[in-house]
Order: sequence, then C-alpha cells, then structure tokens
Amino acid sequence: MAEDHGPSVKNDKQYEGLRKKGMSKGRAAKIANSPGASKRGGENSEGGGGKSQKQEAGRKGGKKSS
Repeated sequence: MAEDHGPSVKNDKQYEGLRKKGMSKGRAAKIANSPGASKRGGENSEGGGGKSQKQEAGRKGGKKSS
C-alpha cells in the first residue's frame, strides 16, 4: 500500500515510484499532482514518435527551408 504523503500529494503510489527512481521530492510531487498523471505513459506508452519512428517514416528534422 502506498504511504500517505499528506494533502499536498494526490497520487501517492506514483510519487513513491518517482522517488525510488531518484527524483527530487518537489519534482515527484509536481508530476504526481498533474491532471493527466495517471494517463501519462512511460517507456511502454504508445504514440509520441521518437527519432527512430520518424526515420522509419522517411521524415527528417530541422527547420523548413523557404
């Protein structure tokens, strides 16, 4: 069971996980309290579109030339 971190932390379970990964108390609390905290994914989330996905699609980075 997640420890109760008081009224300042809304998602105690996520807060504890972030703290175990070495994140500061303030930053972990800010993320755990964000509106979409439980919906946000990590490494296994779908979507996003990293560099490798863009390369596979044949897109290049940089600014649009005029």
